[in-house]
Amino acid sequence: MNHKLKSYILLTRLNRPIGSLLLMFPCLWGLIAACNSVLDIKQNIFLFIIFIIGSFVMRSAGCVINDIFDRDIDIKVERTRFRPLANKSLPLHDAIIIFIALSLIGLCILLSLNFLSIKIGFISFLLLIIYPLTKRVTHWPQFFLAITFNIGVLIGYSAIANSISIEILFLYSAGIFWTLGYDTIYAHQDIDDDLSIGVKSTAILFGNNTKYWVAFFYSAMTMSLFIFGVMASQKLLFFLFLLAVFTHQFIQIAKLDIKRPEVCLALFKSNQYLGLLICLGLLSSYI
Repeated sequence: MNHKLKSYILLTRLNRPIGSLLLMFPCLWGLIAACNSVLDIKQNIFLFIIFIIGSFVMRSAGCVINDIFDRDIDIKVERTRFRPLANKSLPLHDAIIIFIALSLIGLCILLSLNFLSIKIGFISFLLLIIYPLTKRVTHWPQFFLAITFNIGVLIGYSAIANSISIEILFLYSAGIFWTLGYDTIYAHQDIDDDLSIGVKSTAILFGNNTKYWVAFFYSAMTMSLFIFGVMASQKLLFFLFLLAVFTHQFIQIAKLDIKRPEVCLALFKSNQYLGLLICLGLLSSYI
């Protein structure tokens, strides 16, 4: 493979689609929640397609701007020191051009939506730029990631409903608590390096109490989903899927070993299945 092409793939994380999936699922939650039938989904299939594409585009844009800001930090972290900007295998101006190009693609997708979705989308773009800087000033960068990564719930819902309902805010909050849990687990991979260079995270803040905090976040996620289900008049099958979600969360917490980075990474990746379970639960209302 061409060396420069490989650097572009590493920069945009196209070789690691898990982040795009975790960004995509909340978008799909919002879209599905705004529909009332299978017919509604079929009529809005174009929106589902562009949100899936947009998830991959904007996740890549987020990775690029993150690497631009963190290029001097990444070189000091074992897991990230081989990133193209950190090891200087790719010039900074190439990364800036890629970020602009990806952002313009995202803008084109956003401008195809209604005005309310566009407004929320611009807020999400500002959050995307701010997030990489938060680890320098607060132990809660995971919270900023959570409100950014899950705002697709609101964009997706408003793209169809052209409004924001009370119940969709609970679906959004479920996503926020979800990300707080899985990204705290993820952050434990870098905790030693982060401590040595002064980078902050919830992993550092919680330390040996991480299991309790992740259990709290996942419990709050499940409760938010339950409240959403009641308010949205979801069918019994949705709540049965919540049992599967709860079981998945319990297994994650039971297996969590913050001293073993490989375990943290595996548990983090397993959240793609949890996101899918919620999609299936929302779809079950149409059965």
